[in-house]
Amino acid sequence: MSTDLADPPEVLVRHALNGPTMGARWTAVLYAPTNLETTGLRAALQAAVDRVDDQMSTWKPRSDLSRLNAAPVGRWIDLPQELATVLDAALAVGTASQGAFDIGVGDLVRAWGFGAGAGDPDPIAAAEVARRRPVAAPQTLEIDRTRRRARKHAPLRLDLSGIAKGFGVDELGRVMAASGAGSWLVGIDGEMLARGTKPNGRPWAIAHERPREGIREIAGVLDLADCAVATSGSYRHLRETAAGRIGHTMDPRSNAPAASDLVSVTVLAPRCMDADAWATAILVSGSAAGAALVRRLGLRVLAVGRDGQVSWLGEPEHGDDGQAPSSGR
Repeated sequence: MSTDLADPPEVLVRHALNGPTMGARWTAVLYAPTNLETTGLRAALQAAVDRVDDQMSTWKPRSDLSRLNAAPVGRWIDLPQELATVLDAALAVGTASQGAFDIGVGDLVRAWGFGAGAGDPDPIAAAEVARRRPVAAPQTLEIDRTRRRARKHAPLRLDLSGIAKGFGVDELGRVMAASGAGSWLVGIDGEMLARGTKPNGRPWAIAHERPREGIREIAGVLDLADCAVATSGSYRHLRETAAGRIGHTMDPRSNAPAASDLVSVTVLAPRCMDADAWATAILVSGSAAGAALVRRLGLRVLAVGRDGQVSWLGEPEHGDDGQAPSSGR
């Protein structure tokens, strides 16, 4: 009598990896056999985010972005592939958002007391920066995609804080995909990218934070599968000025801290880089213009207004794909 039996299913356990990057921490979660060797994977993930930080940081004087910022007007500067990719994507979002997203706000960010080298907010200095600030970055920064280089046509300090972290998450995802892992979740701070589902078939559960100053509180849960998510908010990184409290997100059109009727914007997209940039652009745009962008571009956007109202911006108030926030989990 034959007693052939099928091999028992392989037991998968949760592996969690993390490390420092960009003033925060990166994380990676995957399910794999117990004996998975994670040392090499962790090193590859750390190297990926280190490369992004070394290229795009405004805090590192020797970063490739700092080198471009310091270059004279008109001089071509060679770029590494990753930085060229992010600059190209940032300029595209700047154009599509009609200037609500602009990476050429580095001097403005600093004058209002945020970012590398900033002191106390200085409205007088900010007014001077606004007076002499050139037209938007898409018209000021030229990128030669063939030769992978860029040059400025006017004095310009670039700031990639609204897109670089999302790209860093995408790079974590690239490493995970190359490792052969079938399903995983990676992130930097609140920007996340999920592939596949958990072994039980459930999507990855991501907390959606209630936008309350000084308090970490979960408002609901986003279920993700093969999707990225990024959030931009005006309730963190605040500074006090004589005119009142201001946030770190700049409105490039008014050359001042954004004054939006939205306090939090969460974008779902295939790439985290895109989700990151569009979260900032829509936060700056506000609910009416933001809803128009959402409908035109086909984005999925969860927004919280100053009145605390939560809604899918630009869509009927329902979620039909399992990605709406839920509570009680």
